[in-house]
Amino acid sequence: MERELIFQYFLNRSLLKFIAKPCARHVGILDSGPYQTQPNAILEKVFISITKYPDEKRLEGLSKQLDWDVRKIQCWFRHRRNQDKPPTLTKFCESMWRFTFYLCIFCYGIRFLWSSPWFWDTRQCWHSYPYQSLTSGLYYYYIMELAFYWSLMFSQFTDIKRKDFLIMFVHHLATIGLITFSYINNMVRVGTLVMCLHDASDFLLEAAKLANYAKYQRLCDTLFVIFGAVFVATRLGIYPFWVLNTTLFESWEMIGPYASWWLFNGLLLILQVLHVIWSYLIVRIAFKALIRGKVSKDDRSDVESSSEEEDVTTSTKSPCSSNSSNGANRVNGHMGGSYWAEE
Repeated sequence: MERELIFQYFLNRSLLKFIAKPCARHVGILDSGPYQTQPNAILEKVFISITKYPDEKRLEGLSKQLDWDVRKIQCWFRHRRNQDKPPTLTKFCESMWRFTFYLCIFCYGIRFLWSSPWFWDTRQCWHSYPYQSLTSGLYYYYIMELAFYWSLMFSQFTDIKRKDFLIMFVHHLATIGLITFSYINNMVRVGTLVMCLHDASDFLLEAAKLANYAKYQRLCDTLFVIFGAVFVATRLGIYPFWVLNTTLFESWEMIGPYASWWLFNGLLLILQVLHVIWSYLIVRIAFKALIRGKVSKDDRSDVESSSEEEDVTTSTKSPCSSNSSNGANRVNGHMGGSYWAEE
């Protein structure tokens, strides 16, 4: 797998340099650094050593100490938090990489499974188990998926911190565990069904994020609603009635209980619980998009939104302008992190 990780790294670097950045410049996303807040040693010390989100009592104390208006101090802290976030160009390039991988691996998976008998009859997943041959196409499908999810696991700690960080961490652990476990136990046939099903909606989310970063709001909203529909249909419909049905019932019927049956299905059921949580969040956002005409704030995101970053840019001369005061409440199309971002 080390070779596949290295391959993905250089593929990622090449994509960012020769495709993602030129595309970003074409849609008007410039390589501008983060907004620099007004230097203030006292506020910087509070921000680094004490808290990034001061309460009213601390704000009042800082206001008296600095002879600043409370609103101005609130603006300073919000801008300072945004200063640590990556610029839009970086997020666009990361989403471009994930979009490319998800789309390519999904197309490969569909092409591979179309000629596989277990795609049409899930009982074939358990015929002659565990003595099933591992073809080269199946091997590379597994290894590339595993290498990619390991890369997501590591990048989660460097991406924007989100409210569902723990859920995403559990998701990546469960995914890596499932891929590794199914490979070791030669459950690769049903494993390919799980992987392809999960890839079906991921590239749509990344496409919606790309449209959001490029400020194509209508396209972003449309893609997100389509993503929501595909996500709910695959994760709450096809996954339990197609995949879980064969792993829980058909496998039990054909090969009987086996030592790893409980662990394997336990991991699959953990994924199903996560699917329910994410589906709820997605439906909320998609419903708001249909009602209001645009995608509202991603419930998984930080308090600061992508629109807030725009406020930072537009309020360079006056950090406490009235426009920036509504930053957190304005509508934005920020779609999520490494998973939702992926996955």
